Amino acid sequence: MSKHVSSVALALAMAAAPDLAFGQENNDDEIIVTATRAEGGVSRATLGASVTTISAEDVETRQTRVISDLLRDAPGVSVSRTGAVGGQTQIRMRGAEGNHTLVLIDGMEVADPYFGEFDFATLIADEVARIEVLRGQQSALYGSDAIGGVIHYITASGAEAPGARGRIEYGSFNSWDASARVAGVAGPVDFAVSAGYQATDGVPTARGGVRDVGAENYVLSGRFVFTLAENARIRAIGRYANTTADTNDQDFNWPPGPTYGFAIDSDDYTENEGAYGLISGEWEWLDGAWSNALTLQGVEAGREAFSGGAFESGSEGSRLKVSYVGSLAFGGQGFEQTLTGAIDFEREGAQTTSPGAPPPFSDKREIDNVGYAVQYDAVVGGRLGFGAAYRFDSNERFDDADTYRLQGSYMFDSGARVHAAAGAGIKNPGYSELYGFVGATYVGNPALTPEYSRGWEVGVEQRFFADQAWVDVTYFNSTLEDEIALSCALFPLCTPINLATESEQQGVEVSAQATVGNWRLFGSYTWLDATQNGVEEVRRPPHIASVNVSWRAPSDAYGAFVTVRYNGETFDNNFTLSGPYPIQLPAFTLVNIGGDVRMSEAISLYARVENALDEEYEEVYTYRAPERAFYVGVRAGF
Repeated sequence: MSKHVSSVALALAMAAAPDLAFGQENNDDEIIVTATRAEGGVSRATLGASVTTISAEDVETRQTRVISDLLRDAPGVSVSRTGAVGGQTQIRMRGAEGNHTLVLIDGMEVADPYFGEFDFATLIADEVARIEVLRGQQSALYGSDAIGGVIHYITASGAEAPGARGRIEYGSFNSWDASARVAGVAGPVDFAVSAGYQATDGVPTARGGVRDVGAENYVLSGRFVFTLAENARIRAIGRYANTTADTNDQDFNWPPGPTYGFAIDSDDYTENEGAYGLISGEWEWLDGAWSNALTLQGVEAGREAFSGGAFESGSEGSRLKVSYVGSLAFGGQGFEQTLTGAIDFEREGAQTTSPGAPPPFSDKREIDNVGYAVQYDAVVGGRLGFGAAYRFDSNERFDDADTYRLQGSYMFDSGARVHAAAGAGIKNPGYSELYGFVGATYVGNPALTPEYSRGWEVGVEQRFFADQAWVDVTYFNSTLEDEIALSCALFPLCTPINLATESEQQGVEVSAQATVGNWRLFGSYTWLDATQNGVEEVRRPPHIASVNVSWRAPSDAYGAFVTVRYNGETFDNNFTLSGPYPIQLPAFTLVNIGGDVRMSEAISLYARVENALDEEYEEVYTYRAPERAFYVGVRAGF
């Protein structure tokens, strides 16, 4: 590892850092690309749906290297991780399930087709990237998975953030983190190439355990735009991610012993590998009013689990998606309108690669889906925004599905903006839910049907002090039908089933931001009531809050920040033979503090303390989370 780190340090010493203007738009002018299939995005000021953006400046200021930790700052989002960094990490939005969030990276769908969801443990921070968190049902735009909402991780183009930059840091638990990026525009080519590395020896995660559970992450990415003519271009994106993470076993040996259901020290580890690619031809007609895009994207994901140094189990998943999107802008300056149509063909395939897996487990199974979507959006007088979308999905395995989305927003002279949205979402069962695992007590259920959700929201945003501060309060309400849940009626054998009773989610999301001189504040709070047949659902805290305060010296020579994240009491599954089911996990508060000093135009030093109060907590029952940690680093560039 020392040779690798030395080579990274040498590269960083030669790196350069662009201005962090990417993603720092005023709240009035901020453009949201995820809320529409049309080219160019939509203005947040006229969007009815709720959205939170985390800018490149936020990522750098908060010194957060694990993207799932940044998402804790967005209202409506709860995070659960099995112990240390590198452990399986799930995101739940507005009380929906972990696999009910559509995850995009630079427009590419990145969920593992085998498991039907994305493991956020594999996503580490790139240089100069922003995140859009679009809440509420969005299947009318994107099809399956977008029940709770969409999380879109967007890296900057060469034109948005030219130059070279990089960083390297070291900290507790023998942790290293490094990244480098080179980007710019050379003639007709816009390019951005980046690499990231993260490694830690980790900490014990089993109660009473002594084995350090570590992880190692690599990521390489590139995005290119080739301009063929004034109205035509080719866009290409590639990304490769590799994660090796130690895991502690959970004792499910039968007949049960005293540690049954607990996380226990073991010598297990997993390897996750994902390759993602997208190529798109884009062109405009009618002086740019009619935009077109023909896109091909694909995913190849694999996961292997090892125990005692031997290959124990594995899976592979693939996705091929071809889309055409056409968008026509029309109307006058006081009545801007956009009509968009999209056709999506998607083929997902998955199979088990476990040693000696017999058919049908070893067979690769594929499912085709064709979706047809139409979207209309309008802005009247720069104040009133409204829109509607409808989608029809034809699936070769499941019943055809209709989904919709309605949204509207109006800005008053007082600075108040009312916004509302309603929609429907679907989630098709994943391969593991349909077919199960080899040699496990988990048995698949090929008779599963898709989950279906309907919901609405209404909110008010108020701006103050010439838009230097704003507060937004939103109420939402959703109902989920045919929820897929685990049934253990034949314990220890368990199988997923569609529940006959409804799941209901309602809540209030509050977010606020203010800039006062050299001070910047962002805060959020969520009250959530998520129940299934009247019983509170697991890993969905009724109360979540976050506050980020940062300050920079007038000369910009140094700065500091404090981040406070509160996770209220929540229930979790209890597979042990003691205590209630479900069992309640205590609330916890995490405090991070840090700062940076600019040594020159090219070099900055920074440091931070994570979990400064040394809170002892668990996000998943019987899996211990990390203690207090210290980190120091250097950013280099010009």
